[in-house]
Amino acid sequence: MAVGALVGLLGPEIEDPEEETFLLFSQEIPSQNLGFVDSQATTIDLTIGGKDYTIHQSPTILNRPGSTTGAVLWKITPLVAAWLGSLDNLLWKTGALSSSSSILELGCGISGLVGLVLSPLVSRYILTDQTYVARLVEKNLEENISLQQKKLSSQRRKGKPSSAANSPNIKFKALDWELDEVTTSLTGSPEVISFDTVIACDCIYNETLIEPLVQTCADVCGLRQREQGADAGNSEVTPALCIVAQQLRDPEIFEGWIKAFSRRFRVWRVPEEALSKELRANTGFVVHIGILKEAGLP
Repeated sequence: MAVGALVGLLGPEIEDPEEETFLLFSQEIPSQNLGFVDSQATTIDLTIGGKDYTIHQSPTILNRPGSTTGAVLWKITPLVAAWLGSLDNLLWKTGALSSSSSILELGCGISGLVGLVLSPLVSRYILTDQTYVARLVEKNLEENISLQQKKLSSQRRKGKPSSAANSPNIKFKALDWELDEVTTSLTGSPEVISFDTVIACDCIYNETLIEPLVQTCADVCGLRQREQGADAGNSEVTPALCIVAQQLRDPEIFEGWIKAFSRRFRVWRVPEEALSKELRANTGFVVHIGILKEAGLP
């Protein structure tokens, strides 16, 4: 099975969260400041996997009181988007990600960039965050999807092949980790009742949000457990994966997260050789994969 093959390539499971914290923070970590791409710009242009993206962001919202860090693009986001969007990635090679995958992203921020890169490759992609990002994330989706569709039409007229999706399969839904309940309605379809993968990219920066984030990760992955219970005879229903990518900033915050995450999930750190060079050791970034403890493995 795909998940079993993936786990076989991830190496040793993390058994000691304190040791994991020590190992990561004992290495030399470059200064990334807070980790913004450009906190002053209102638009940022990027190229990922040969495709161009223009991301609108809001320095004004960023500087408002309260938790508004999702108002701008963070450095790790395009790196994770490029890594996940590469078909050489071990997730694709093992079949843990496939064209039939349904993905939910937590804390997507205003950019929706990971979803924009991944959604043409999968069946369904749901972006979630607080309501304050809705206007800009919808704008970024609309403009970038329109741009890609125009390029696809142009390629077809010229007789060039393209792997881009014919129609957008990406949506934004508001989800507050502290206030909202996780239900099957997040899938956006009565025919789909769970997700194959949960992605959280640079969501760990505030101690008070650690428990709500971990609980939400568990609740979304738990939708798959409910599906397994309702369809016990279907051996093809496999555990959901939770992929957590983050910039290493504060060892106490990280240790708080890895301890909380490890209580609910079996956890592996993605090995160096399986990451892009931009995400490897001494870059200040790290990627972990979790599977709910009660899920079992195929």
